Amino acid sequence: MLAVAVMFSSCYNYKTIGLLQEKNASLPVYPKEAYEDYRLQINDEIIYRLMTSDETISKLISSGTSSMSSQNMISYRIYPDGTVDLPFLKSIPVAGLTLEQASRVVEAKFREIIPDAAVKLSIANKTFTVIGEAGTGVYQVTREKMTIYQALSLSGNLNNSGDFKNVRIIRETEKGTEVLQFDIRPVSLIESEYYYVYPNDIIYVQRAKSSFYKVNNWSSFMGLISTSLSLLFTVLYYGKL
Repeated sequence: MLAVAVMFSSCYNYKTIGLLQEKNASLPVYPKEAYEDYRLQINDEIIYRLMTSDETISKLISSGTSSMSSQNMISYRIYPDGTVDLPFLKSIPVAGLTLEQASRVVEAKFREIIPDAAVKLSIANKTFTVIGEAGTGVYQVTREKMTIYQALSLSGNLNNSGDFKNVRIIRETEKGTEVLQFDIRPVSLIESEYYYVYPNDIIYVQRAKSSFYKVNNWSSFMGLISTSLSLLFTVLYYGKL
């Protein structure tokens, strides 16, 4: 009976590490929240594409960087005062704006010198960081609406030893640094405030305290039990001698 009790408490099961759980009353239920576009922050690096019918002016101002996917495109940092300097344009306030809003602001500035200018902005440093029991590294945000599951799959997924109940996202916002803590197991996580990953996010998965006593599968557990019993019988045998 003791062995059976230890066996059930020492192995990982679906309730402790399963994702997208629906029938588990002990899990929290998160309300759905609409996706909010990323807002530019101080120290973000932005790149731009200028489109105009005047090819001479376009090449002069954009220095030949006509493709948003160009690896050699020059990026421009947002200064501590929230502004960015672009060729022929100085101190354009963009911090706190979405990419669409910032594009319209920069476009309006360019139209003061190029009447038919059209501008498209993108972020050069679109990365997020993962640390803890989900791997360690810095990865690219490869799409506009990257989910927490997609982000963790890039880092190698969650280890069973991770604390699934207390996953954290450290996020820089206009109000300062926020720490979002959530349980990653319930299906209600989808489309909640914790579902999407933004540029500059840090995802931290700490090690669960109970993981020290757990094994990954039944074979590992049986191997542990057989080794312990062998040691016990050996000690008893030599004790009798």
